[in-house]
Amino acid sequence: MPQDYDHGRRDGLRLALAVLAAEEAKWAALVGQSRSRRTNATREVRLKTLQVAQQRIRTALNRLSLRAKGKNTAERSGRHSGPMDPELASALVEIGL
Repeated sequence: MPQDYDHGRRDGLRLALAVLAAEEAKWAALVGQSRSRRTNATREVRLKTLQVAQQRIRTALNRLSLRAKGKNTAERSGRHSGPMDPELASALVEIGL
């Protein structure tokens, strides 16, 4: 049961990452297009917020992947010296990162 739960969480995080990537692409195209400085500044902030959210989701996905493999020592130290999880790598390639 916990394995299915973790797999579902990883799927949800991958979906969120894909949605954020699509939103980032949309806002990246709009940055600097308006004549209004305020509108451009708002768009830049929104774009940066999406980028930060993507990084946080990637971090959570990495932690879940490490936990699934039982590498709790690497997770606690914040470093991961081994190869990237193939499931994670394919998700990142799929969204173009």
